Amino acid sequence: MLKVKTYANGLKLVVKKMEGLLSVSAGVMVKTGAANETDEEDGISHFIEHMQFKGTREKTAFEISDAFDRMGAQVNAFTSKELTCYYAKCTSDHTEETCELLFDMFLKASYPQEETEREKGVVCEEIHMNEDTPDDLCFDVLYAAIYGNDGYGRNILGKEKNVRGFTKSDMENYKAKYYHPENMVVVFAGGVDFSLAEKVTDKYFSDLKRGNVTAPRRNTKFSARTLMRRKKIEQTHIAIAFPSLTRDDPLCDALQTFNGVFGGGMSSRLFQEVREKSGLAYSVYSYASLYEDCGNLIVYAGVNPEKSDLAMRDIGRCIADLKKNGITDEEFLRGREQMKASLLFSQESTSSQMLLYGKEMLLSGREYDFEGRLNSINKVTKKDAEEIVERTFDGGKYAVGVVGNIRKGAEFVL
Repeated sequence: MLKVKTYANGLKLVVKKMEGLLSVSAGVMVKTGAANETDEEDGISHFIEHMQFKGTREKTAFEISDAFDRMGAQVNAFTSKELTCYYAKCTSDHTEETCELLFDMFLKASYPQEETEREKGVVCEEIHMNEDTPDDLCFDVLYAAIYGNDGYGRNILGKEKNVRGFTKSDMENYKAKYYHPENMVVVFAGGVDFSLAEKVTDKYFSDLKRGNVTAPRRNTKFSARTLMRRKKIEQTHIAIAFPSLTRDDPLCDALQTFNGVFGGGMSSRLFQEVREKSGLAYSVYSYASLYEDCGNLIVYAGVNPEKSDLAMRDIGRCIADLKKNGITDEEFLRGREQMKASLLFSQESTSSQMLLYGKEMLLSGREYDFEGRLNSINKVTKKDAEEIVERTFDGGKYAVGVVGNIRKGAEFVL
């Protein structure tokens, strides 16, 4: 059962009751992330996400974490290119107390100076960890190749120099731009009644004042270039992006179906050709990364530096064969069933449902329609999936991000 309430201040409350469950996931989502930042703000969305946990006027950081732990609740947050989400999961009997603690932490964070300076060290270590995680770093390099150093090209963690310099005033000014009720969604999923969700949301959010949120102007032009970061590690990590659909394109379900055929599973073309037949990679896959005003189909492979050319050759062969011969009936049906199964599996997880219903409302302004989505997937045809092949690969444009032990003279050409 799904219920939605829109407040006078623009806030949306989304409650997805899941019968028979004894747990609840609740979250507050804000429509801002790395892609909204200026050069001076680079990394601040993520830094604020950390600092929201570091104390309020009434509670210290330890008292907040201790209170969640005493209820057996789990609390966390994440920042993406487009949104920031703060969420908790608890047993149904602790829903009200958990959400009061989560909302209090979200709305009343005080950014103590000592905690701020300490957390700068924590986030800088996270930046260092990302530098030592080459597959993650590879995607950062890829997005910089496509979009440059701003908008969608920004690294979510930001630059260490920026993080070291952030002040309480910087955080408050950024929140004054984006942390407004009309730019937020509060969402519940699990064993929770709408009346309880409404009661605790009313208490904390109904009196918030509207702001004046201005949508940022972002570069969405696809740049077909290659960026490389040399690192002394055992593998070469390669990520390739092809321009694709926006999030609300009618062919999105066809794209996801095609991705199952191309590189979304163990029976996919990429997995079978690059790993199973050629033995060139342990990890090779593809996925769709779709945003409000741009999107990409991305291929990743981690390979021996001496065999990177062979891996690119095999990826190119997969694409050439798809363009020439299309996909088989069997592949199409398998890809569509994978999509349906993924959708159905998500119905069994309160955290998955919280994210699914909350993100749909926040990013698209719509109620998530499960039955409609299932019907849409069932209506995808093989012709639709083959149109994706044409739209993705016929333009001949692609960008490449490479990280690792890159041999001299290596070329990353499909």
